[in-house]
Amino acid sequence: MKLSARNVLNGKVKSVETGPISSVVTLDIAPGVEITATITTESARELNLKVGMDACAIIKASNVMIGVD
Repeated sequence: MKLSARNVLNGKVKSVETGPISSVVTLDIAPGVEITATITTESARELNLKVGMDACAIIKASNVMIGVD
């Protein structure tokens, strides 16, 4: 798979919480590091996501915001 995105984080599926419209997928990226994404339930089914399988988070954004108190 070739992508234009440069932020690809490889990990393992930790959990998949499936809802009627969207699903919340959490990946273990590194010890103590997780990333969570909300995707359509249709996409989760098409990807056949299962706990423990290899997956990657592909991040493509034109901007990133950081806030502090």
